[in-house]
Amino acid sequence: MSADIAAGQRGSRPPYGSGREALLEAAITVVARRGLRYLTYRAVAAEAGVTHGLVAHHFGSRDALLLAALRHSVERSIDITELRTPSSDPEDFVQGLADMVERAPDLHAFQYEVLLEARRSPEVREHAAELYASYRSAAREGLAQLGIADGPLADLVFAALDGLVFQQITVGPVAVTEAAVDALRRLLAAVRDDSPVPASSRAR
Repeated sequence: MSADIAAGQRGSRPPYGSGREALLEAAITVVARRGLRYLTYRAVAAEAGVTHGLVAHHFGSRDALLLAALRHSVERSIDITELRTPSSDPEDFVQGLADMVERAPDLHAFQYEVLLEARRSPEVREHAAELYASYRSAAREGLAQLGIADGPLADLVFAALDGLVFQQITVGPVAVTEAAVDALRRLLAAVRDDSPVPASSRAR
């Protein structure tokens, strides 16, 4: 039995009408757990519990599948973490980030696999650039909602969050992420209010 078929035994046929999203989720799982070079129609179909012809029907090419899965993963993570916060309170900014990463590590592992491949592939590099552009845009929107209209600062905030997520899915405990995000919220509140940074959030 091939590795692709064996992997597919974990999946189940997606319900009618949800096939495309199920295939995107399957693509994310395959790449997160096995690496980008294992992203094939057959592997994704096996993970989703469908025929590989259905994958080709929905996406037409491996590159189109990768780009669609990447966009899907970014939108999911932005929505779940509330990076585009609907609130004007810094306390609500990226609420539940650590918990979300803990519950859905494949979402971000998939993205980091793509980012690493971008060093070797010009085609993938374009997708990686779009990924980061989406996150930076969302961070700028979120901080603008908090009353902080500073683009470079928003980029810095996203870079910090990106690093925390990477650490959590590789080696870091949830508590480290939670404490760092809490400190980041205090810093943002101080910037918004034009007040001194609280002592508890300064580097020690």
